[in-house]
Amino acid sequence: MSTTAILLYPQFSEYELSVALSILMQGGKPVRILTRDGQPVKGEAGLVVMPEQSIKMAKISEFDSLLLTGCMDIFQLEAEETFFSFIREFHDSGAVIASISSSPFLLAKAGVLDGKRYTIGMTEENRHRAGVFDQSLYSDELVVTDGKIITARGRGFIRFGSELGRALNVNFDDSWYKED
Repeated sequence: MSTTAILLYPQFSEYELSVALSILMQGGKPVRILTRDGQPVKGEAGLVVMPEQSIKMAKISEFDSLLLTGCMDIFQLEAEETFFSFIREFHDSGAVIASISSSPFLLAKAGVLDGKRYTIGMTEENRHRAGVFDQSLYSDELVVTDGKIITARGRGFIRFGSELGRALNVNFDDSWYKED
């Protein structure tokens, strides 16, 4: 079974990963935590995570999917070309890419949202300011899947995790995550 790469960066949103990680673990899907340089990163709630690998050392052929979370200030990453080339490699390999909250900004900067419907947890003003989004393809839906790209707004983290699990054909019990 191939592995899901989870790319983390400073101020990543811990809660947005919670259900997706639970579903992947429930289904026995291997995951590998990656950072730009292989160094620990601190999330927006203060959780410090020790990655398993830097993105430079990661072999795309070992992965079938990429999971990205939002962060407090996604614009802090707008000059991180290493992230954009990494994301493009995943896209070119045909991997599933799941991106929540503000992280679809990284997909747009990498060029992988071109021609794709998407949603994002970013105000319209910030989407315009970013200058990388096709506004005609934006959807106000909580979660949007277009081909192998899944995008979600942060408050859709439960549905987002389920969509990722289904896209990867992971065996999980969706009733664990029902709100009622």
